[in-house]
Amino acid sequence: MAIFSRIGAALSLSGIALVMTSGAASGAVVNYIAHLDGLTESPPNFSPATGTALIDIDTVALTMRVRATFSGLIGTTTVAHIHSATPMPFTGTAGVATTTPTFPGFPVGVTSGSYDMTFDMTMASSFNPAFVTANGGTVADARTALWNSFGAGTAYFNLHTSAFGGGEIRGFLRLDATAIPLPTPALMGLAGFGVVAGVRRRRGA
Repeated sequence: MAIFSRIGAALSLSGIALVMTSGAASGAVVNYIAHLDGLTESPPNFSPATGTALIDIDTVALTMRVRATFSGLIGTTTVAHIHSATPMPFTGTAGVATTTPTFPGFPVGVTSGSYDMTFDMTMASSFNPAFVTANGGTVADARTALWNSFGAGTAYFNLHTSAFGGGEIRGFLRLDATAIPLPTPALMGLAGFGVVAGVRRRRGA
């Protein structure tokens, strides 16, 4: 019984280490999501298009990953970016906060597509210069203002098209409660090490 207790303890400790390490890693990344549609635009429109924008903020590496998918647009894409900050959460309009005139490499002239780009948020080129000026004048101040806006519900992803110059579909960013970070291979190895160590102690006994 003592042998099995030691094995159980080893498994438990390895599991605790995995959870703690995984929690620390995931704590550096904050995930936001926006569901894009025409009714959320200002003014609303009846575009049948839909889309999703996923924004992953790494508060340690100071990066921002932008992923988007969209389909069914009436017009063809012209520009896309994040606007911030509206006077009230989840309503209203604001100026462009990110790279102008559009996200680099964002698909143009299409009615459906996808996008995936990671930005270094220590670089001035990741921002609209006017947004930096309006928020303290430094990149660090602008970064803080933008990320606070995400958490406050006053930032939105906007996709503009040839049919809707002010934006065909948009969505306000919200915390993505469904984003659950998976253990990395290194963390899985840590858990496995705990199991092996427990078995070896059992054999030694």
